[in-house]
Amino acid sequence: MSKNTRMATVAWLLAAVYYFYQYTLRSSPAVMIPELSEAFGLSALGIASMVGLFYYGYSPFSLVAGVALDRLGTRKVIPFGAVAVGLGALMFATGNHAIGSAGRLLQGAGGVFALVGAVYIASKHFPATRAATLIGATQMFGMAGGSAGQFAVGPMISGGVSWHTYWIAMGFAGLAIGAVLWLMLPKDDVPKTEGKWLKSTGAAMKIVFSNPQSILCGIIAGLLFIPTTIFDMVWGVRFLQDAHGMDYGTAVLRSASVPFGWIIGCPLLGFISDRIGRRKPVIFGGATVLLLCLVYILFGRPGIVPPFVPGLTAGIASGAAMLTYTVIKEANPPHLSGTATGAINFINFTFSALLGPVFAWFLTRTATDTSQLEHSNYQVAFLPLLFGVALAILLTFKLKETGSAIRKT
Repeated sequence: MSKNTRMATVAWLLAAVYYFYQYTLRSSPAVMIPELSEAFGLSALGIASMVGLFYYGYSPFSLVAGVALDRLGTRKVIPFGAVAVGLGALMFATGNHAIGSAGRLLQGAGGVFALVGAVYIASKHFPATRAATLIGATQMFGMAGGSAGQFAVGPMISGGVSWHTYWIAMGFAGLAIGAVLWLMLPKDDVPKTEGKWLKSTGAAMKIVFSNPQSILCGIIAGLLFIPTTIFDMVWGVRFLQDAHGMDYGTAVLRSASVPFGWIIGCPLLGFISDRIGRRKPVIFGGATVLLLCLVYILFGRPGIVPPFVPGLTAGIASGAAMLTYTVIKEANPPHLSGTATGAINFINFTFSALLGPVFAWFLTRTATDTSQLEHSNYQVAFLPLLFGVALAILLTFKLKETGSAIRKT
């Protein structure tokens, strides 16, 4: 392994660890909604809306992150994102509604630099034939954090660790990660832009957003991510408690099986895609399996299949969403890989930002008592998830194949 490859590998691993940390913070509120409701003086629906503010910071700053990486490189950008996440966690720990909401926004704004940065490093420093595998492995780190945010944090909270202590500790962890990133990330050789920085940035955005394939990738990713970002990571634990009468500990473990499935599915589906040299069949297959799993989770009879299989399979299958990050990179000029990644992240998580409150509103409208929701309430409120995934399957037919098998012909 050459020196440059070793440095690139270290840089990617550091960004991936930062992504793990960020995703832990993103998912952990799901296991402490009662504690947060009491601390902030809000209902469970109010906490869900407050937690969803993460995506209002994450989505727009995806564009900032992508352009900044293309213009400045990793060392001048990624560490500051980690510091922002740490500060956001400390603000959330105050228990003040206004400060906590601002902190949740800051967590999202800073957190986006992890994924976009890791994908940028993978795209710039490694062969195109390994792109889907590396991008899938990046998401594996993220979903490992998502799983830890439920699987590990849930027992901590139920075991007596206060939510306040948890967020303070995670805040200082973010500051430490930022310092390590600053010390360890190598300097990038980035092209110097002669004046008119805003004009060149606008030109890059225009190239990416005027490409219909970019828009398709963003929509498909958004529709495939929502079952995880909204249904599982916000409502998953409470759904299992309300709809199936599970105790808290069991519900946490079942809910955590979805992001655990991503840990398997993201690198596995990326590897399969690279191996066969095609993207579309893997996206189509993963989305189809995800749809079947969601139908069973919402409407199936418990006990037909083993307890953890539906969530785990749904997580593995929805890992196909990360292949759209490879497609958008391959469908746009190589020197705009950061901007392209930022664009798909922007479109993707705009869905979560806008639709999170909508699903919470649906639950409110369908329930007579929001303190004790029933199975039927969740079925009605989250039925649109099924139509969304079905739409993603149909839109996959409109994607142009960008895999190596096509490029060689």
